[in-house]
Amino acid sequence: MTGDDEPAGRRVGRRPKLLKAAGLTLAALLVLGAGGAGWTYWHLNDNITGVDINTALGDDRPPRSGATPAASAAPSSVPSGSLNILVLGSDSRSGAENAELGGGGEDSGARSDTAMVVHLDEGRTTATVVSIPRDTLVTRPSCPLPSGRSTAPADGVMFNSAYAVGGPVCAVKTVETLTGVRMDHYIEIDFSGFAELVDALGGVTVTTDEDIDDEDSHLTLEAGTHHLDGEQALALARTRHGVGDGSDLGRITLQQDLVKALLDQVSTTDLLTSPSKLYDVADTVTSNLTTDSELDSLTALMSLGHSLADLTSDRVDMVTMPVVPAPWDRNRVVAQEPEAGEVWESLR
Repeated sequence: MTGDDEPAGRRVGRRPKLLKAAGLTLAALLVLGAGGAGWTYWHLNDNITGVDINTALGDDRPPRSGATPAASAAPSSVPSGSLNILVLGSDSRSGAENAELGGGGEDSGARSDTAMVVHLDEGRTTATVVSIPRDTLVTRPSCPLPSGRSTAPADGVMFNSAYAVGGPVCAVKTVETLTGVRMDHYIEIDFSGFAELVDALGGVTVTTDEDIDDEDSHLTLEAGTHHLDGEQALALARTRHGVGDGSDLGRITLQQDLVKALLDQVSTTDLLTSPSKLYDVADTVTSNLTTDSELDSLTALMSLGHSLADLTSDRVDMVTMPVVPAPWDRNRVVAQEPEAGEVWESLR
């Protein structure tokens, strides 16, 4: 074990998608016809990338909520217990497509540009999504690396540095250290994967309360309702300048509105009437998917997706972890206590 902040080895380019879209579209695809079902199942299942977070972190973690693991729950049953899922958006600049969308260079490093803890209630009819500002200063624990070494622990560092130095494993461990809540599952999406999913769904309709003109995200929108393609939706998710106070908190509000709009788009898109579109969505989902090892199969994703069939956007409560400016750095924030602790306690 060493204190080197060694980049975590990982496969680049296959990152996750929307929780509900993944399970529901995959489940629907497999009932379209028996002829190509075998090849389709093999192809989509082979697309998925998994990370064995449980083995890497061992037993030194918060206790499980008592939920039925997705992989073992029958698709026709509602899983018991609540679930907490860490959903990350990665700002990876690797690959030509991500570099073009993100405006980055050749750097293969990445950070968790967006982080949401999704809490699904026992009946899967309501959910709470808690956003963690990426500018939050946290204690980053020592994290195991695939090489057998470890990252150095650090105090007062940016939350999104955990992913940069230790990949998904360190991101999960840092969130669990911050919240005291066990992350039952992990899902991640990068620039190109998010944009491709929005395009595969036919775009997404959003309403903005103010004009947006952000030179960094290259997005210009007048206040009002707009139907966005994938590249525009990604730009909206990354917009912070000219919105609210220009901080990450303003961007989080846009991201939360966008998540709800995507849930509505999934709910209103009848994919079963268009097998080719359904396949495009399912292929996009799985080919950009990275999950924990308990979710890295079609069976597990179908089970989880089926359990979310009754979850609509009006039953999703979007909140942000309470924060205050850091006393020693006004450009950063720290968790506001006891309010932040009360939020995390409600998810246990």
